[in-house]
Amino acid sequence: MTTPDQPHRPVPIDERYGPGALLTPANLITMLRLVLSPALLVMIVREPTSWAAVSFWTVLAFSDGIDGHLARKHGTTRSGAFLDPLADKVLVLGALFALVAAGRFWIVPVILIAVREVAISVFRTQLGRQGLAVPARLSGKVKTMVQEMAVGFALLPLTGDYHLLATVTLWVAVALTWFSGAQYLVDGRGAATRLGHRTAQT
Repeated sequence: MTTPDQPHRPVPIDERYGPGALLTPANLITMLRLVLSPALLVMIVREPTSWAAVSFWTVLAFSDGIDGHLARKHGTTRSGAFLDPLADKVLVLGALFALVAAGRFWIVPVILIAVREVAISVFRTQLGRQGLAVPARLSGKVKTMVQEMAVGFALLPLTGDYHLLATVTLWVAVALTWFSGAQYLVDGRGAATRLGHRTAQT
């Protein structure tokens, strides 16, 4: 136990896994999410509003926080930086489109979310090729949470038959998704501009 005079020490990083590692605990959970996502999507299409579907969805959605914790504990990797966002998009976008197929969501807001996610992924890839990494903002985390809430409201038997709640939450997710995307574009272009100025000065 620390005393008031003793500063809190940061959690030590497990150095067994370097930046190039693939089979880390965090990556294993991420890959498990990718493997299980198709089973969830089939379940949603067949019976979108059910306790089984919402339970499966909750487990997969909350597992993102687990692999994030493990990544911070063991150290981030290049493979994890690629796999984790991929798993998030496969899970969330897949669930949204499955709900469209099941007749629970209108396709327009789902398309708007998908276009933004793909566009930012392409932009992030371009920044990565320049050696740039833009830190995530709080708005990006909030938009993901609201997207997951919209899916959860559509799947939960207590709220699934009341389409207005899930629909309103989905449109809030659309607004947050595009707002956070605009912030990321501004931050990314600012980082690229600063990199260009430093390169020109050397």
